[in-house]
Amino acid sequence: MSLRYTGAWLQDGAFNPLTAPTPSYTYGIWSFGLNSSGELGQGNTTNLSSPKQVGSLTNWASVSANVGSSMGIKTDGTLWAWGANNTGQLGLGNRTYYSSPKQVGALTTWSTVSAGQYCGIAIKTDGTLWSWGYNAQGQLGLGNQTYYSSPKQVGSLTTWSSVSIKGYSVAAIKTDGTLWSWGYNAQGQLGLGNTTYYSSPKQVGSLTNWKSVSAGYYFTIATKSDGSLWTWGYNGTGCLGLGNSTAYSSPKQVGSLTNWLQVTAGQTRSCALSIKTDGTLWSWGQNTEGELGQGNTSYFSSPKQVGALTGWAFVNAGGQQVLATKTNGTLWAWGKNNNGQLGLGNTTSYSSPVQVGSLTTWSSAATGYNHNIVLQY
Repeated sequence: MSLRYTGAWLQDGAFNPLTAPTPSYTYGIWSFGLNSSGELGQGNTTNLSSPKQVGSLTNWASVSANVGSSMGIKTDGTLWAWGANNTGQLGLGNRTYYSSPKQVGALTTWSTVSAGQYCGIAIKTDGTLWSWGYNAQGQLGLGNQTYYSSPKQVGSLTTWSSVSIKGYSVAAIKTDGTLWSWGYNAQGQLGLGNTTYYSSPKQVGSLTNWKSVSAGYYFTIATKSDGSLWTWGYNGTGCLGLGNSTAYSSPKQVGSLTNWLQVTAGQTRSCALSIKTDGTLWSWGQNTEGELGQGNTSYFSSPKQVGALTGWAFVNAGGQQVLATKTNGTLWAWGKNNNGQLGLGNTTSYSSPVQVGSLTTWSSAATGYNHNIVLQY
């Protein structure tokens, strides 16, 4: 089995119907890791160290996860959320926690969703952008710092293509290939050449060839349509991959290669990982818990290949754990595992990729801070 529509995968693990054909299959979702807020969707608050299916439905199209909460979209275009809800981050019009998926409103026009830290941001099939939840840093893009427990439209444009948030900073790409950002910017992670916070979307430069973007907690990583790799923001751990520890508030190219395919930024100050067009996997940055997959805990300030295999299809970095799938449908995990978030049936951390079970039907993964939601064919 091989992964199809590679270019349509978003950085938080979501499939983007705006940029890919309609898939001929649907997914069940499986969860594991910390569950103190019901974020695993299992109807309880029991931690799991091995994957367990969420319900029995197999009509999920995409998922996203963050600190204590999870979100997903079904193939019928409905939006669902579960877990912690102290700031209204589930979008359900209240602040009640739910340990099973709950539908957000009644609309059937949701396309993709990204779960931020205590907030959510989503795009509808008409290209409009919506947000809800925690907003102290202006990350909802609504021009204020007001919290909302139900989705609110960001402006009136209908040209949004993809969006990424893991901390309090947002990065999004429009259908014209322009890059936009807003929210928290203490480390220059918005790429706007300063450290000013913005509560409304601001264009990053004037280029129109941005292809994908992943907004980490303190830094951002992106690719252009020519396959080049760019980073900006915090760099104290070498997470920008530029061979130094200098912070940059504007995009800087990582090397000169043009074969970068998919990228993911960690949720802390930590790591970044990327897959090249040849199927090799690369990592750099902080490595305290072995999250770089290099078999050690050494930091690297330039991209370093993870092993020698060439079958990697998808990768996503969470708090300090990483999940990845290969083109043969196998699931792999490494890094921090104190809550069983690697899905390996234990709480042992690993600094090299370890296969999760023996199934060959895994598609992609949404990594939260200490939990994960995985799509399975």
